[in-house]
Amino acid sequence: MNQPSTDYPFFFTWSAQKGHQPLDIRGGQGIYFDTADGNRWTDMASLVYQANLGHGHPRLIQAIRDQAADLCLTLPNAVYEAKQRLAEELLALAPDGFGKVFFTLGGSEATENALKIARLVTGRSKFLSRYRSYHGATMGALSLTGDYRRLPFEPGIPGVSHFYAPYCERLAGESSPVVQQAEYRNDVADRMAYEGKDKVAALFIESVTGANGVLVPPDGYLQYLRELCDANGVLMVCDEVLTGFGRTGKWFAYEHFDIVPDIITMGKALTGGYGTLGAVLVHDRIASHFDDAVLYAGLTHYAHPLGCAAALEAISVYRDEELVENAARLAPVLRAEMERIQDARPDRIRAVRAIGLFGGFVLDADKTELGALSAELDRRRVLTHLRTANQMLIVSPPLCITEAELREGLAMVAEAIDTSIPKTGP
Repeated sequence: MNQPSTDYPFFFTWSAQKGHQPLDIRGGQGIYFDTADGNRWTDMASLVYQANLGHGHPRLIQAIRDQAADLCLTLPNAVYEAKQRLAEELLALAPDGFGKVFFTLGGSEATENALKIARLVTGRSKFLSRYRSYHGATMGALSLTGDYRRLPFEPGIPGVSHFYAPYCERLAGESSPVVQQAEYRNDVADRMAYEGKDKVAALFIESVTGANGVLVPPDGYLQYLRELCDANGVLMVCDEVLTGFGRTGKWFAYEHFDIVPDIITMGKALTGGYGTLGAVLVHDRIASHFDDAVLYAGLTHYAHPLGCAAALEAISVYRDEELVENAARLAPVLRAEMERIQDARPDRIRAVRAIGLFGGFVLDADKTELGALSAELDRRRVLTHLRTANQMLIVSPPLCITEAELREGLAMVAEAIDTSIPKTGP
Protein backbone atom coordinates (compact mmCIF):
# COMPACT_ATOMS: atom_id res chain seq x y z
CA MET A 1 0.00 0.00 0.00
CA ASN A 2 1.27 3.44 -0.94
CA GLN A 3 -1.15 5.51 1.12
CA PRO A 4 0.34 7.97 3.65
CA SER A 5 0.92 6.35 7.03
CA THR A 6 -1.29 8.95 8.75
CA ASP A 7 -4.26 7.76 6.66
CA TYR A 8 -4.39 4.35 8.35
CA PRO A 9 -7.16 4.06 10.99
CA PHE A 10 -4.79 2.64 13.63
CA PHE A 11 -1.58 3.64 15.39
CA PHE A 12 1.83 2.29 14.45
CA THR A 13 3.75 1.26 17.56
CA TRP A 14 6.97 2.87 18.78
CA SER A 15 6.80 5.37 15.91
CA ALA A 16 5.90 8.91 14.98
CA GLN A 17 2.92 8.34 12.72
CA LYS A 18 3.89 10.71 9.93
CA GLY A 19 6.33 9.19 7.48
CA HIS A 20 6.16 5.65 8.88
CA GLN A 21 6.62 3.08 6.11
CA PRO A 22 4.89 -0.17 7.08
CA LEU A 23 5.43 -3.56 5.49
CA ASP A 24 2.32 -5.27 4.13
CA ILE A 25 3.15 -8.92 4.92
CA ARG A 26 0.99 -11.48 3.14
CA GLY A 27 2.59 -14.79 4.07
CA GLY A 28 5.85 -16.66 3.98
CA GLN A 29 7.71 -19.91 4.44
CA GLY A 30 10.65 -20.76 6.67
CA ILE A 31 13.00 -17.79 7.07
CA TYR A 32 11.28 -15.82 4.29
CA PHE A 33 8.17 -13.67 4.22
CA ASP A 34 6.31 -12.15 1.29
CA THR A 35 4.92 -8.64 0.94
CA ALA A 36 2.02 -7.27 -1.05
CA ASP A 37 4.33 -5.68 -3.61
CA GLY A 38 5.54 -9.12 -4.68
CA ASN A 39 8.88 -9.04 -2.86
CA ARG A 40 10.30 -11.81 -0.71
CA TRP A 41 12.26 -10.77 2.38
CA THR A 42 14.90 -12.69 4.31
CA ASP A 43 13.94 -12.57 7.98
CA MET A 44 17.17 -12.22 9.94
CA ALA A 45 15.21 -10.80 12.89
CA SER A 46 12.42 -13.33 13.59
CA LEU A 47 10.13 -10.32 13.12
CA VAL A 48 10.21 -8.84 16.65
CA TYR A 49 12.03 -11.86 18.10
CA GLN A 50 8.94 -14.10 18.20
CA ALA A 51 9.12 -16.04 14.91
CA ASN A 52 11.54 -18.74 16.09
CA LEU A 53 9.65 -21.44 14.18
CA GLY A 54 9.74 -19.52 10.92
CA HIS A 55 6.88 -18.38 8.70
CA GLY A 56 3.88 -20.33 7.45
CA HIS A 57 4.40 -23.42 9.59
CA PRO A 58 1.57 -25.80 8.61
CA ARG A 59 1.46 -27.61 11.96
CA LEU A 60 0.89 -24.39 13.89
CA ILE A 61 -1.81 -23.24 11.50
CA GLN A 62 -3.60 -26.58 11.74
CA ALA A 63 -3.34 -26.72 15.53
CA ILE A 64 -5.05 -23.33 15.82
CA ARG A 65 -7.78 -24.40 13.39
CA ASP A 66 -8.39 -27.60 15.32
CA GLN A 67 -8.59 -25.76 18.66
CA ALA A 68 -10.98 -23.15 17.23
CA ALA A 69 -13.29 -25.93 16.11
CA ASP A 70 -13.07 -27.72 19.46
CA LEU A 71 -13.13 -24.91 22.06
CA CYS A 72 -12.58 -21.21 21.45
CA LEU A 73 -14.39 -19.48 24.34
CA THR A 74 -14.15 -20.23 28.03
CA LEU A 75 -13.70 -18.74 31.51
CA PRO A 76 -10.31 -17.64 32.85
CA ASN A 77 -10.59 -20.12 35.73
CA ALA A 78 -12.04 -22.96 33.67
CA VAL A 79 -10.11 -26.18 33.12
CA TYR A 80 -9.60 -27.69 29.68
CA GLU A 81 -7.14 -30.07 28.08
CA ALA A 82 -4.85 -27.65 26.23
CA LYS A 83 -4.45 -25.48 29.33
CA GLN A 84 -3.61 -28.45 31.55
CA ARG A 85 -1.19 -30.00 29.06
CA LEU A 86 0.60 -26.73 28.33
CA ALA A 87 1.18 -26.00 32.02
CA GLU A 88 2.62 -29.50 32.45
CA GLU A 89 4.89 -29.06 29.42
CA LEU A 90 6.21 -25.71 30.63
CA LEU A 91 6.90 -27.01 34.12
CA ALA A 92 8.73 -29.97 32.60
CA LEU A 93 11.06 -27.50 30.87
CA ALA A 94 11.71 -25.64 34.13
CA PRO A 95 14.14 -26.73 36.86
CA ASP A 96 13.03 -29.14 39.56
CA GLY A 97 10.78 -27.49 42.12
CA PHE A 98 8.70 -25.34 39.77
CA GLY A 99 5.04 -26.13 40.32
CA LYS A 100 2.72 -23.41 38.99
CA VAL A 101 2.16 -21.38 35.83
CA PHE A 102 0.37 -18.03 35.58
CA PHE A 103 -0.70 -17.40 31.99
CA THR A 104 -0.71 -13.93 30.40
CA LEU A 105 -1.24 -12.39 26.97
CA GLY A 106 2.44 -11.67 26.37
CA GLY A 107 5.79 -10.79 27.86
CA SER A 108 4.87 -7.38 29.28
CA GLU A 109 1.98 -8.84 31.25
CA ALA A 110 4.24 -11.65 32.41
CA THR A 111 6.50 -9.01 33.94
CA GLU A 112 3.53 -7.20 35.50
CA ASN A 113 2.25 -10.32 37.18
CA ALA A 114 5.71 -11.35 38.35
CA LEU A 115 5.89 -7.94 40.05
CA LYS A 116 2.55 -8.56 41.75
CA ILE A 117 3.43 -12.08 42.84
CA ALA A 118 6.75 -10.89 44.31
CA ARG A 119 5.07 -8.12 46.32
CA LEU A 120 2.29 -10.39 47.57
CA VAL A 121 4.67 -13.17 48.63
CA THR A 122 7.40 -11.09 50.27
CA GLY A 123 5.35 -8.20 51.65
CA ARG A 124 8.11 -5.93 50.33
CA SER A 125 7.62 -3.04 47.92
CA LYS A 126 10.92 -2.41 46.10
CA PHE A 127 12.57 -3.90 43.01
CA LEU A 128 16.01 -3.88 41.44
CA SER A 129 16.76 -4.14 37.71
CA ARG A 130 19.61 -3.24 35.41
CA TYR A 131 20.34 -0.31 33.19
CA ARG A 132 20.52 -1.35 29.51
CA SER A 133 17.54 -3.66 29.98
CA TYR A 134 14.03 -3.99 28.58
CA HIS A 135 11.21 -5.73 30.42
CA GLY A 136 8.11 -4.71 28.48
CA ALA A 137 5.83 -1.86 27.44
CA THR A 138 3.29 -1.75 30.28
CA MET A 139 3.81 0.67 33.16
CA GLY A 140 5.37 -1.68 35.69
CA ALA A 141 7.52 -3.34 33.04
CA LEU A 142 8.67 0.04 31.74
CA SER A 143 9.54 1.11 35.27
CA LEU A 144 11.91 -1.86 35.45
CA THR A 145 13.30 -1.11 32.00
CA GLY A 146 16.73 0.49 31.96
CA ASP A 147 16.75 2.25 28.60
CA TYR A 148 15.33 5.28 26.75
CA ARG A 149 11.83 3.78 26.47
CA ARG A 150 11.23 4.34 30.19
CA LEU A 151 12.02 8.05 30.17
CA PRO A 152 8.86 9.48 28.50
CA PHE A 153 6.69 7.80 31.15
CA GLU A 154 8.51 8.76 34.33
CA PRO A 155 7.69 8.76 37.12
CA GLY A 156 6.84 5.09 36.88
CA ILE A 157 5.77 2.83 39.70
CA PRO A 158 7.55 3.70 42.96
CA GLY A 159 10.27 1.56 44.45
CA VAL A 160 12.33 0.62 41.37
CA SER A 161 16.11 1.16 41.44
CA HIS A 162 18.52 0.39 38.61
CA PHE A 163 22.08 -0.89 38.80
CA TYR A 164 24.93 -1.27 36.35
CA ALA A 165 25.97 -4.64 34.97
CA PRO A 166 29.08 -5.94 33.24
CA TYR A 167 29.12 -6.85 29.62
CA CYS A 168 31.63 -8.50 27.32
CA GLU A 169 32.65 -7.26 23.92
CA ARG A 170 35.24 -8.30 21.44
CA LEU A 171 37.20 -5.20 20.52
CA ALA A 172 39.23 -4.88 17.34
CA GLY A 173 42.57 -6.56 17.86
CA GLU A 174 41.56 -8.20 21.13
CA SER A 175 40.29 -11.69 21.85
CA SER A 176 39.59 -11.54 25.57
CA PRO A 177 36.41 -10.11 27.15
CA VAL A 178 36.55 -6.65 28.67
CA VAL A 179 34.99 -7.04 32.10
CA GLN A 180 35.28 -5.20 35.38
CA GLN A 181 33.32 -7.59 37.54
CA ALA A 182 34.30 -6.40 40.99
CA GLU A 183 33.07 -2.87 40.34
CA TYR A 184 29.72 -4.06 39.00
CA ARG A 185 29.24 -6.58 41.80
CA ASN A 186 29.77 -3.81 44.31
CA ASP A 187 27.23 -1.64 42.53
CA VAL A 188 24.33 -4.08 42.83
CA ALA A 189 25.26 -5.01 46.41
CA ASP A 190 25.41 -1.34 47.38
CA ARG A 191 22.07 -0.59 45.69
CA MET A 192 20.43 -3.42 47.57
CA ALA A 193 21.88 -2.20 50.87
CA TYR A 194 20.95 1.43 50.29
CA GLU A 195 17.39 0.55 49.29
CA GLY A 196 17.05 -1.53 52.46
CA LYS A 197 17.73 -5.25 52.22
CA ASP A 198 14.45 -6.00 53.96
CA LYS A 199 12.55 -3.74 51.52
CA VAL A 200 13.53 -5.30 48.18
CA ALA A 201 11.03 -7.88 46.94
CA ALA A 202 12.76 -9.05 43.77
CA LEU A 203 15.63 -8.54 41.38
CA PHE A 204 14.61 -8.68 37.71
CA ILE A 205 17.23 -9.59 35.14
CA GLU A 206 17.33 -10.57 31.48
CA SER A 207 19.41 -13.74 31.55
CA VAL A 208 21.10 -12.40 28.43
CA THR A 209 20.29 -8.76 27.77
CA GLY A 210 18.51 -8.76 24.44
CA ALA A 211 17.41 -5.69 22.51
CA ASN A 212 20.00 -3.51 24.27
CA GLY A 213 22.89 -5.30 22.70
CA VAL A 214 23.18 -9.09 23.22
CA LEU A 215 25.01 -8.54 26.49
CA VAL A 216 26.17 -11.95 27.67
CA PRO A 217 27.05 -11.93 31.38
CA PRO A 218 30.55 -13.06 32.30
CA ASP A 219 31.15 -16.33 34.10
CA GLY A 220 30.10 -16.20 37.72
CA TYR A 221 28.04 -13.01 37.52
CA LEU A 222 24.54 -14.49 37.58
CA GLN A 223 25.67 -16.95 40.24
CA TYR A 224 26.76 -13.97 42.30
CA LEU A 225 23.35 -12.32 41.88
CA ARG A 226 21.68 -15.58 42.93
CA GLU A 227 23.82 -15.72 46.09
CA LEU A 228 23.14 -12.05 46.84
CA CYS A 229 19.39 -12.58 46.52
CA ASP A 230 19.49 -15.66 48.75
CA ALA A 231 21.46 -13.81 51.41
CA ASN A 232 18.87 -11.04 51.57
CA GLY A 233 15.58 -12.88 51.05
CA VAL A 234 15.14 -11.30 47.59
CA LEU A 235 13.43 -13.21 44.78
CA MET A 236 15.34 -13.64 41.53
CA VAL A 237 13.22 -13.22 38.40
CA CYS A 238 14.76 -14.24 35.07
CA ASP A 239 13.18 -12.50 32.09
CA GLU A 240 13.24 -14.99 29.20
CA VAL A 241 10.70 -13.19 27.03
CA LEU A 242 13.22 -12.54 24.25
CA THR A 243 15.76 -15.30 24.87
CA GLY A 244 13.46 -18.19 25.76
CA PHE A 245 12.67 -21.17 23.52
CA GLY A 246 16.01 -21.80 21.93
CA ARG A 247 17.32 -18.39 20.94
CA THR A 248 20.65 -18.89 22.77
CA GLY A 249 21.05 -22.60 21.99
CA LYS A 250 19.25 -23.77 25.13
CA TRP A 251 15.55 -23.74 25.97
CA PHE A 252 16.20 -20.78 28.30
CA ALA A 253 19.23 -18.53 28.53
CA TYR A 254 19.64 -18.88 32.31
CA GLU A 255 20.59 -22.53 31.71
CA HIS A 256 24.00 -21.37 30.46
CA PHE A 257 24.88 -20.00 33.89
CA ASP A 258 24.10 -22.76 36.40
CA ILE A 259 21.42 -20.92 38.36
CA VAL A 260 17.84 -21.64 39.38
CA PRO A 261 15.56 -18.57 39.45
CA ASP A 262 12.54 -18.19 41.69
CA ILE A 263 10.34 -16.93 38.86
CA ILE A 264 10.72 -17.15 35.06
CA THR A 265 8.84 -14.89 32.65
CA MET A 266 8.28 -15.70 28.98
CA GLY A 267 6.31 -14.70 25.89
CA LYS A 268 7.17 -14.03 22.21
CA ALA A 269 8.51 -17.40 20.94
CA LEU A 270 6.37 -19.38 23.40
CA THR A 271 3.92 -19.73 20.50
CA GLY A 272 6.43 -18.96 17.76
CA GLY A 273 4.37 -15.82 17.20
CA TYR A 274 1.34 -17.83 16.07
CA GLY A 275 -0.71 -17.08 19.17
CA THR A 276 -1.05 -14.41 21.83
CA LEU A 277 0.36 -15.84 25.05
CA GLY A 278 2.88 -15.29 27.82
CA ALA A 279 3.56 -17.11 31.05
CA VAL A 280 5.08 -16.79 34.50
CA LEU A 281 6.64 -19.95 35.91
CA VAL A 282 6.76 -19.98 39.70
CA HIS A 283 8.81 -22.16 42.04
CA ASP A 284 6.89 -24.15 44.65
CA ARG A 285 8.52 -22.22 47.49
CA ILE A 286 6.79 -19.11 46.09
CA ALA A 287 3.62 -20.66 44.74
CA SER A 288 2.75 -22.34 48.04
CA HIS A 289 2.09 -18.90 49.55
CA PHE A 290 -1.15 -18.81 47.56
CA ASP A 291 -2.48 -22.10 48.88
CA ASP A 292 -4.26 -20.01 51.50
CA ALA A 293 -3.54 -16.39 50.52
CA VAL A 294 -5.55 -14.83 47.70
CA LEU A 295 -3.70 -14.35 44.40
CA TYR A 296 -4.87 -10.88 43.39
CA ALA A 297 -4.16 -11.31 39.69
CA GLY A 298 -6.20 -12.25 36.68
CA LEU A 299 -6.99 -11.53 33.02
CA THR A 300 -10.13 -11.89 30.90
CA HIS A 301 -8.26 -13.89 28.26
CA TYR A 302 -6.13 -15.83 30.75
CA ALA A 303 -4.88 -19.01 29.03
CA HIS A 304 -7.02 -18.43 25.94
CA PRO A 305 -7.58 -21.76 24.17
CA LEU A 306 -6.09 -20.59 20.85
CA GLY A 307 -2.93 -19.35 22.54
CA CYS A 308 -2.55 -22.56 24.53
CA ALA A 309 -3.02 -24.70 21.43
CA ALA A 310 -0.40 -22.68 19.54
CA ALA A 311 2.09 -22.97 22.40
CA LEU A 312 1.56 -26.71 22.78
CA GLU A 313 2.20 -27.32 19.10
CA ALA A 314 5.14 -24.90 19.11
CA ILE A 315 6.86 -26.86 21.89
CA SER A 316 6.25 -30.05 19.94
CA VAL A 317 7.78 -28.52 16.81
CA TYR A 318 10.81 -27.24 18.75
CA ARG A 319 11.42 -30.83 19.82
CA ASP A 320 10.55 -32.67 16.60
CA GLU A 321 12.57 -30.36 14.36
CA GLU A 322 15.40 -30.07 16.93
CA LEU A 323 15.37 -26.30 16.65
CA VAL A 324 17.06 -25.65 19.99
CA GLU A 325 19.82 -28.02 18.94
CA ASN A 326 20.05 -26.26 15.57
CA ALA A 327 20.62 -22.94 17.32
CA ALA A 328 23.44 -24.51 19.34
CA ARG A 329 24.92 -26.17 16.26
CA LEU A 330 24.95 -22.97 14.22
CA ALA A 331 26.21 -20.77 17.07
CA PRO A 332 29.90 -21.17 16.08
CA VAL A 333 29.02 -20.38 12.47
CA LEU A 334 27.22 -17.19 13.44
CA ARG A 335 30.05 -16.03 15.69
CA ALA A 336 32.76 -16.87 13.15
CA GLU A 337 30.95 -15.07 10.33
CA MET A 338 30.31 -12.03 12.50
CA GLU A 339 33.96 -11.88 13.56
CA ARG A 340 35.02 -12.24 9.92
CA ILE A 341 32.78 -9.29 9.01
CA GLN A 342 34.26 -7.25 11.86
CA ASP A 343 37.82 -8.15 10.88
CA ALA A 344 37.09 -6.81 7.39
CA ARG A 345 35.73 -3.54 8.82
CA PRO A 346 37.49 -2.84 12.14
CA ASP A 347 37.28 0.86 11.34
CA ARG A 348 33.49 0.98 11.74
CA ILE A 349 32.51 -2.21 13.61
CA ARG A 350 33.69 -1.73 17.18
CA ALA A 351 32.56 -5.04 18.60
CA VAL A 352 30.52 -8.17 17.98
CA ARG A 353 28.65 -10.26 20.53
CA ALA A 354 26.92 -13.58 19.96
CA ILE A 355 25.32 -16.53 21.72
CA GLY A 356 23.28 -19.20 19.98
CA LEU A 357 21.48 -17.67 16.99
CA PHE A 358 21.59 -14.22 18.53
CA GLY A 359 24.25 -11.71 17.54
CA GLY A 360 24.94 -8.00 17.61
CA PHE A 361 27.28 -5.67 15.72
CA VAL A 362 28.33 -2.52 17.62
CA LEU A 363 28.77 0.09 14.91
CA ASP A 364 30.72 3.33 14.83
CA ALA A 365 28.28 5.25 12.62
CA ASP A 366 26.31 8.47 12.82
CA LYS A 367 22.59 8.92 12.32
CA THR A 368 22.93 9.66 8.60
CA GLU A 369 25.04 6.55 8.02
CA LEU A 370 22.65 4.38 10.00
CA GLY A 371 19.80 5.75 7.89
CA ALA A 372 21.74 4.77 4.77
CA LEU A 373 22.35 1.30 6.25
CA SER A 374 18.63 0.89 6.87
CA ALA A 375 17.92 1.80 3.25
CA GLU A 376 20.52 -0.68 1.98
CA LEU A 377 19.08 -3.47 4.09
CA ASP A 378 15.61 -2.64 2.76
CA ARG A 379 16.93 -2.61 -0.79
CA ARG A 380 18.25 -6.15 -0.26
CA ARG A 381 14.98 -7.12 1.46
CA VAL A 382 16.72 -8.19 4.67
CA LEU A 383 14.99 -7.64 8.02
CA THR A 384 17.25 -7.05 11.04
CA HIS A 385 17.03 -5.07 14.27
CA LEU A 386 18.84 -1.80 13.54
CA ARG A 387 18.89 0.43 16.62
CA THR A 388 20.09 3.98 16.19
CA ALA A 389 19.79 4.65 19.95
CA ASN A 390 22.85 2.49 20.67
CA GLN A 391 24.33 2.01 17.18
CA MET A 392 23.52 -1.71 17.16
CA LEU A 393 22.58 -4.07 14.38
CA ILE A 394 21.16 -7.27 15.84
CA VAL A 395 20.47 -10.51 13.98
CA SER A 396 18.18 -13.18 15.40
CA PRO A 397 16.94 -15.40 12.56
CA PRO A 398 14.29 -18.11 12.89
CA LEU A 399 15.77 -21.24 14.44
CA CYS A 400 14.82 -23.28 11.38
CA ILE A 401 17.52 -21.50 9.36
CA THR A 402 20.09 -23.64 7.55
CA GLU A 403 23.82 -22.99 7.56
CA ALA A 404 23.69 -21.90 3.91
CA GLU A 405 20.82 -19.50 4.60
CA LEU A 406 22.63 -18.09 7.62
CA ARG A 407 25.79 -17.41 5.63
CA GLU A 408 23.77 -15.86 2.80
CA GLY A 409 21.83 -13.61 5.18
CA LEU A 410 25.00 -12.42 6.92
CA ALA A 411 26.67 -11.79 3.57
CA MET A 412 23.83 -9.45 2.64
CA VAL A 413 24.21 -7.67 5.98
CA ALA A 414 27.94 -7.26 5.33
CA GLU A 415 27.27 -5.89 1.83
CA ALA A 416 24.80 -3.38 3.26
CA ILE A 417 27.34 -2.20 5.85
CA ASP A 418 30.09 -1.85 3.23
CA THR A 419 27.83 0.09 0.87
CA SER A 420 26.36 2.50 3.40
CA ILE A 421 29.16 3.16 5.91
CA PRO A 422 32.33 4.53 4.30
CA LYS A 423 35.70 3.20 5.33
CA THR A 424 37.95 5.37 7.47
CA GLY A 425 41.70 5.18 7.77
CA PRO A 426 44.02 3.12 5.59
